[in-house]
Amino acid sequence: MLDWPSIVLSVQLAFVTTIVLLAVGIPLAAWLTFTRARWAVAVEAIVALPLVLPPTVLGYYLLVALGAQSPVGRWWTETTGSPLVFSFTGLLIASILYSLPFAVQPMMAAFAGIDRRLLEASAVLGRRWPTTLARVVLPGARAGVATAAVLTFAHTIGEFGVVLMVGGNIPGVTRTVSIDIYDDVQAFDYAAAGRTSIALLAFSVIVLIAVYSLQRRSGRPVLAGWVK
Repeated sequence: MLDWPSIVLSVQLAFVTTIVLLAVGIPLAAWLTFTRARWAVAVEAIVALPLVLPPTVLGYYLLVALGAQSPVGRWWTETTGSPLVFSFTGLLIASILYSLPFAVQPMMAAFAGIDRRLLEASAVLGRRWPTTLARVVLPGARAGVATAAVLTFAHTIGEFGVVLMVGGNIPGVTRTVSIDIYDDVQAFDYAAAGRTSIALLAFSVIVLIAVYSLQRRSGRPVLAGWVK
């Protein structure tokens, strides 16, 4: 039998993470794509950092930054009466930071393919940037935004190192499906680990099929080549 509480928790975490990163990632990706600020490259590097930083390293720094001894951790505990680490909120913060490049970079690739003449025409017509983003950029980059959403959701489902460091392994609270597989292997229950792994493998294949289908329909490579 599959560990359904862990699966449900992982799906909830992935869904909320995806919604937050779409809200944050769309304006951030648009700014990084179209800005002429020289220091934007530093911001882009920080966004891409989770792609090269070991998950346990990122998890360690988040554990320190959100722990009970940190200013943020103390404030959260005093405000809510519960710690930030080893909680769903802590998992959410970790997932948002860890999956940030999977949301931002596909959208940047899609935004870069927008005809700049359309942006100039919108500016000439007196449209403000938020209106141009909503009516010109996003409609032309639907495939990139959809790809970002799918990749973010899938990446969050499979997280292990970061969520283990920040959330620990509390059944029904922070025990995600990847941690469930790890526990099964540690307990030598290879049959249970195999069943869950097969389910995740099938999910991953479906995700890739969906992403490449979006890419073919758009006629633009919104996935290939964006990982730096």
